[in-house]
Amino acid sequence: MRYLDPKNDLVFKRIFGEHPHLLMSLLNELLPLEVPIKKIKYLPTEMVPRIPVFKNSIVDVRCFDENDRQFIVEMQMLWTDSFKSRVVFNASKAYIKQIERGEEYKNLEPVYSLSIVNEIFEPKLDHYFHHYKITHTEHSDKIIEGLEFIFIELPKFKSKQIRDKKLNVLWLRFLSEISDGQEDIPEDFKNDPSILEASEYAKESAYTKTELEAYDRYWDSISSEKTLITEAYDVGKIEGKTEELNKGIIKALKRGKLSIEEIAEDFEVSIEYVLEIKKTMD
Repeated sequence: MRYLDPKNDLVFKRIFGEHPHLLMSLLNELLPLEVPIKKIKYLPTEMVPRIPVFKNSIVDVRCFDENDRQFIVEMQMLWTDSFKSRVVFNASKAYIKQIERGEEYKNLEPVYSLSIVNEIFEPKLDHYFHHYKITHTEHSDKIIEGLEFIFIELPKFKSKQIRDKKLNVLWLRFLSEISDGQEDIPEDFKNDPSILEASEYAKESAYTKTELEAYDRYWDSISSEKTLITEAYDVGKIEGKTEELNKGIIKALKRGKLSIEEIAEDFEVSIEYVLEIKKTMD
């Protein structure tokens, strides 16, 4: 028996976008809710917004509960500097769309955004769970209700090698530990009904040939996108180094203590390069 990676867009949506009781379990376990969710209703597929930042950056699942709280769930394979801003924008848009012009603001209900990220984006912080609210800068107990953001760094969770049978941990282990082509799942996955059911929907045999082709194309697109991001980052580093280099040459030219040849030697560039910099100063 072979399993597919549940982080893949196709599998993630099959599990959490078609089985509300599994999505409800995930949300209740991962979100810091004072009142647990008892029932959810999916937002129609055509109303789930596609965000045109990267082709694989989409809202995977969006739903409401019996208290009209709204939940936005996203499995994000790649991290970019704009991702947090995009999440805030998307949740804010969902928040304001709850009421029409002229309706009372008291009718607004909270929006919770859950972003499960398959990359480390807070390298200086040890914990994998990040919860954001709108709080007073001096009195953190003073909170403006309405928007809450939860980001989970899956690689940090994996690195801790947690072996815990609590359901919140099992859900994160499910997303972390099942990989493409894996032939079995851990025994403790089989002992929890929700995790076992989700694992059934991750079996390769549960998908058609066309769906499996889409599954592979998703990984190809993620690989291509990652290459583009890496190349953009490398170009940025080169440009940054070039800027610093040019500043150093300009300072040396302004001091006038070294010849063109000596400056070129010190900065390991050609004499022609230094002369070009000198022209921009003239």
